[in-house]
Amino acid sequence: MAIHLPTLQASLLFRINRGSEVFHLIANSRKQERASVFCSAKKKISFMDQILDYIEGGPKLRKWYGAPDLLPKDGSSADEEIDYSEEEQVRDAVLVADGDSDVGQMVILSLIVKRARVKVVVKDKRRASEAFGDYVELVSGDASNKQFLSKALSRVQTIVCPSEGFLSNISSFKGIKHVILLSQLSAYKGTSGIQAFMKGNTKKLAEQDESKLLASGIPYTIIRAGTLQDTPGGQGLCFDEGSASEGSLSKEDAALICVEALNSVPEKGYIFEVVNGDEKVSDWKERLSQLMERAGQGLP
Repeated sequence: MAIHLPTLQASLLFRINRGSEVFHLIANSRKQERASVFCSAKKKISFMDQILDYIEGGPKLRKWYGAPDLLPKDGSSADEEIDYSEEEQVRDAVLVADGDSDVGQMVILSLIVKRARVKVVVKDKRRASEAFGDYVELVSGDASNKQFLSKALSRVQTIVCPSEGFLSNISSFKGIKHVILLSQLSAYKGTSGIQAFMKGNTKKLAEQDESKLLASGIPYTIIRAGTLQDTPGGQGLCFDEGSASEGSLSKEDAALICVEALNSVPEKGYIFEVVNGDEKVSDWKERLSQLMERAGQGLP
């Protein structure tokens, strides 16, 4: 799926309307930093830059988010010749394994707001660069290629998979501390007839990804969501076992849960189901801790 700029804009505006988190962070940045970043007027500013410029006044915020320089027009970066060997790596990045999906884009926006170091796997680096600017590090290639995977996982501490099909290609999770997988396996199992036939391949990918995580030996969070829908988030949730095979979940809520799971790393790994329902979650760390306990896990 190509990156849709209206989706990015809607997602950012959605975050602003839900508690004004962006404005809160900007207010703090004004106190913390007074320096400005001078950019050439001849360089084309990306859509994300334009939105952030409008909100805060731009160049300073770009520096505050850690992106003082614009990428070349081809979407490449100066570090593409870096040696991606595992020795002496500082692992502090979050890898979003599908930056082309709607949920992936929303996760990326949330991480940018949180000032996380973000790496993103995309199909088209040029288009992604126009959408996200320098706030993320982009990688593009064949996930079944060992060299590409080495590059994608370089300096990565946490992997967020907003869709199926990436994890099953990884032969070693060395250095990875936590993996979050948004899986629709339960939803796929709940389909029948033509729908079951159409979802056969994605179901297989979901099964392979989950099996890979279960055998990985690293902490993991598998979020088994109901059928993902293009509906507004914040409607309430339901975490009942068996709910994902029949219910649905807003893509916005799915992205929110993925991001919240970053702050709750289990001792080993756990799985929970979630769909839209009536429960309002005010403390995500506590709610995820309860789900870990229900699965026989806990925070380290």
